[in-house]
Amino acid sequence: MIDGLALTYLPDGLGSASDFEFEWGGVAFMQRVWEAEVEPGVWRVDLQVQVMRGDRLADREALRGFWVEYHEKDGDWSGEPFGDDGFAGPREVALLIEPGLAAEVRDPFERRGMDEIERTARGLRLIEL
Repeated sequence: MIDGLALTYLPDGLGSASDFEFEWGGVAFMQRVWEAEVEPGVWRVDLQVQVMRGDRLADREALRGFWVEYHEKDGDWSGEPFGDDGFAGPREVALLIEPGLAAEVRDPFERRGMDEIERTARGLRLIEL
């Protein structure tokens, strides 16, 4: 689990997990990062899952606008559709869980591939607290 979301699928062979909390642009982030040592002293991120909470994330278009700003994408960037309330880039999927709550699954070094990113994102489940 991470910040009220269950991760029902994770790729095999992920490295060690670390959690980080921060705020950016009025949105609170809870981030889990898995890293593996690829050669002595050199670490690479295997996978990131970010849960984002904030009023700015009211709908899919608001999420896209925030995501473009956060990742410094071109303002015309629209991504590929991912389900009804998400979109995909070349190494990531972002989806609106409900108004004010979104998640991103990212493979910044292309170590797992889009199939695993999409499968991980499809496996996110909101836990009733």
